[in-house]
Order: sequence, then C-alpha cells, then structure tokens
Amino acid sequence: MDTSTLALDLPAGLTSRPLVPSDATAVYEVMAAVEVAEIGRAEIEEADIVADWQRPSFDVSASTVGVLDGDRLVGYAEVSGAERGDAAVHPSWYGRGIGTALAGWMQALVRSRGGHVIGMPVPQGSSGDRLLEALGYHVRWTSWVLKLPPGRDIVDRPLPEGYTVREATEADRRTVWTVIEDAFLEWSQRERQAFEDCAAGMWLRPGFEPWNLRVVTDAGGEVVGTAFVVKAGDEAFVDRLAVRRDQRGRGLAQVLLVDAFAAARAHGTAAACLSTDSRTGALPLYEKVGMEVTSVWVHRAIQV
Repeated sequence: MDTSTLALDLPAGLTSRPLVPSDATAVYEVMAAVEVAEIGRAEIEEADIVADWQRPSFDVSASTVGVLDGDRLVGYAEVSGAERGDAAVHPSWYGRGIGTALAGWMQALVRSRGGHVIGMPVPQGSSGDRLLEALGYHVRWTSWVLKLPPGRDIVDRPLPEGYTVREATEADRRTVWTVIEDAFLEWSQRERQAFEDCAAGMWLRPGFEPWNLRVVTDAGGEVVGTAFVVKAGDEAFVDRLAVRRDQRGRGLAQVLLVDAFAAARAHGTAAACLSTDSRTGALPLYEKVGMEVTSVWVHRAIQV
C-alpha cells in the first residue's frame, strides 16, 4: 500500500512523506533526543535503525512516515512487524498533536494490512507513555534495561565437562538462528524470523566484528547457547541471549554473560547492559548476578 495515501492531521506548515534508507540518521537523531529528554541518555544507536531497516522482509517506504518542518525531520513512525511499531517526536515539538497523528497513521496502516493490534515500547511515565494511555493503549508487558556497573564482575560459573564457550564462526550461524528463534518463540507471540532477517540484525549489522557473536557448544561440538554483543562507545549491550531448552539448568546463560562481558571489556568497554521483559521472568536472575535496572519501559498496544 502507498503510505502517502494515509493522511496525517498535522500543524500548519508541516509536511509528511514516506522515508527512505538514507533517512536513518535523521530518525536516529529524533529518537536519541527523545531518550535523552525522557531517560537522561540515548540508548538507541544509528546502527540499530540501519540493521532493522535492511531486513529483506521490511519495505522502508511502504512502512514508514516522516513529519518534516521544511527539510528537518521532527517526527516519524513505522510499522516494523506484526503488531509492532515505533514512533518518536522531537521534544521541541511536543504538545502539538504530532504524536496523536502518528499513532492514528500506524493504526490505519495496520488495518489496511488486515491486522488487528499495534503496539510500541515507550519509557514508563514518559510523554509518550502518557499520550498512548490517553489514546486508549493498554500495557501488554514491561521491560527493563539493566547495567553491570564498571568494575563489577559476575561470579563465574564453571562450564559442565565437555562444554566450550567461544567466538562463533560463519558455520555456526544457522544453528545460532535456530537456537535464538526456538528460545524466543517460547514466550513471544510472533512469526519465526527468517534467517536473512536475523542476519541483517546481527552479522550484517554496521560495525559487526566476529567477537560480537558468542556461543556455547556441547561435548559433540553443537551450538546450544548464544549471545550477541553490541559495542556502543564505552558500553556493551548483550542481546539475544538464548540457551536451548534441553540444555537449561546447567548455568550456560551465566557462562555466556560472563564471557560476553569479558569479551566486551577486552575490546575497550567499561560497563555492560542488557534488557529483559516481564514475559521471560528473567529479571531476578540478572539482579541476582549484580546488574542494576537503569530504565523501565512499557509496551502499550491497542486494538485497531
């Protein structure tokens, strides 16, 4: 569907258009400004947007809209997958109805595609959270960003006999994808992500280096657990931590955390972060090993 046919009720002087991949920098700048205003720091990276937009399944111009003041992007929205979207309005443009217009655009796009629900994450208690609540969005789940402070270590957990933790190789990648998808689909209500889309967000992500992808193998050399480490300045973010169901209870997730944080520190980071949400039940585990909550997010959604 041509998203330009979905009208936005915008303040006088503003225009809208579908976005293109080269708009990723401008979108990053808007999203980073929102995070700085709402939680005190930017957790988003431009590479996050580029990686998401380069998925083969994602048509940028068919799934995004930008709001512009002249040539300057002041707001944007996207429908990035089944029941999932993202949107942001630059803080200097709060209170002018842009967020309401973007929410309506996202709902209309989902309806046009035959969907019934659209949701997005926002910092708890933020302007976006209050707006979505006022528009009738309900909280589906809560997410937490946690940090292991500089200088603090997670107590090492010995590997079971025969197991190995190491940097992944190209030959491991399809098994890594299977381990991640099998684990995440135990609690996430979505379709299985295609291998090519997984690749776009991991080893094809801008700035990827081989050490970023970690695996645990069993005595037979088969990958049974994995973690993806993203370096962002002097911090590292551990993403997609997953262990195969039949291998749980052996401490492999903690082994992967220790390994991921150590690898990140060896490459110049001072602190490490990760996120989890209320669907996984993993928050107490991360707090138990010394990680501290730095921000709380809610995923709000609405029937369309």
